[in-house]
Amino acid sequence: MSDSGVAGIPSVTTLPDGRVELENADSLQGSPLYNHDLAPVPVAQRNWSAYNFAALWASMSACIPTYQLSSGLIASGMNWAQAIFTIMLGNIIVLAPILLNSHPGTKYGIPFPVFARASYGTIGSNLPALMRAIVACGWFGIQAWIGGQALHKFMIALVGPAWHTMLGGPVVGPPWNAIPGAPVVEHTATEWLSFAVFWALNILVIFKGMELVKRVQSIAAPIVLLMTALLVVWFFNAANGFGGLLKETGKYPTLHEFLPVFFPSLTAMIGFWATLSLNMPDFTRFGRSQRDQTIGQAVALPMAMTVFSAMSVLITSAAIVVYPDAPAKELWDPIQLIGRFKDGWVVAIAMLTVAIATLAVNIAANAVSPANDFANCFPKYISFQRGGLITGIIGVLMCPWLLVADPKGYIIGWLLGYSGGLGSIAGVLIVDYWIIRKTKLVLPDLYVTQNSVYSYTNGWNMAAVIATIVGCAGAWCGLVIPELRPVYDYAWFVGLFLAGLVYWLMMTGKPLAEHSQVPKSTID
Repeated sequence: MSDSGVAGIPSVTTLPDGRVELENADSLQGSPLYNHDLAPVPVAQRNWSAYNFAALWASMSACIPTYQLSSGLIASGMNWAQAIFTIMLGNIIVLAPILLNSHPGTKYGIPFPVFARASYGTIGSNLPALMRAIVACGWFGIQAWIGGQALHKFMIALVGPAWHTMLGGPVVGPPWNAIPGAPVVEHTATEWLSFAVFWALNILVIFKGMELVKRVQSIAAPIVLLMTALLVVWFFNAANGFGGLLKETGKYPTLHEFLPVFFPSLTAMIGFWATLSLNMPDFTRFGRSQRDQTIGQAVALPMAMTVFSAMSVLITSAAIVVYPDAPAKELWDPIQLIGRFKDGWVVAIAMLTVAIATLAVNIAANAVSPANDFANCFPKYISFQRGGLITGIIGVLMCPWLLVADPKGYIIGWLLGYSGGLGSIAGVLIVDYWIIRKTKLVLPDLYVTQNSVYSYTNGWNMAAVIATIVGCAGAWCGLVIPELRPVYDYAWFVGLFLAGLVYWLMMTGKPLAEHSQVPKSTID
């Protein structure tokens, strides 16, 4: 690195609780890998408590896709108990990589793409970062569309039915709606306007920064869960019970019949939060202790997902009694279901709650990470805010109105397939940090390009790249080789263990520096 004139490399201080502080970080200002948003969070600013992490997961879990997970599983033939068990077990399993990858965020105060530099290299970290960012952009668009629909229903409740066609009748989607084989989707101008307004609201929160994100999560979690509980009570009273859905046995009464559909469904449930299993350092970097982030996440994630999914089953089962003529697809869609209420103010309050819930989950799950991921590509040109704007634009270009038109396709097909790629990345990260490096990172070297212990070969650690490719190939081979199609049903597991094993074999025995090798006169 050629950065003469900068006085020395920054030093590190290790606190009694194990957290590491980067001192004199300003000396890295000239590095092409450094900007304020990617820099380690000062210990004084790491103030997220266990409640903040619990609220984060509660608000992210209380969203429309979570609500509809049970419907997808029940539609596949499961009974309600099998569906809830699958969801609960999937979230318990995915909690393991989430907590393992959360540790470096709290210890070093670094976001996910910077953490990935240790295993993939200072330049190679863009590979896992962009793989993670792509799926986040798709989910950002989906959630923005769902939130826009809630906002549209909210306006109908306030203004009246005239709002629906106030700016004209149905409008066919943009030109890229003409994808071969894709359905032709038509929505009124006010629906498109509602989508645009909700999208802009997401971008506004991103531009205000992480402190506002924390506030949104802390406020949204109790409001959404309370309103959902009230909805359960209302339907229970209206139906004089929870209806007959809870009594249905499903298509798989025996274990032998259940297992073939259980494992691919379990993999899909793991895939639901596979993205967060990688980028939790984006949040845990603000944690005030390992205990806070561990307890907050371990308690909230499985509980929130299980409880919210169970609520959706109870509401839908009672709704079948209350609205016997309604199509099943509408009963599993809370926006459409609430729209059947007669009292405009009830609909307005309910839709506002849905909008708040969707805003909270979209910002936390689908905006924070890709914003950092895009910033990692060009730290000197892309800030966290610009990265969030890029995320929003790509999310629109991915046509979310088409993705939600086929729920089975995006919940099962998308999640199952992409989980294999994300599992491969998780395998590399976990093996590198916990087994190869034993949680010891050289913090200053994560932000310099030359002579860094993480420079590898021109900034790329080919062992991590090869391991990721092998993991993805193993996870996805069933898509092209019919005889190996059952392997695809375990895509996340295959990617995780195969990539982790290959990486361990390639890195075992290689000397690892535990201290910076960067000369003081060569800080970028």
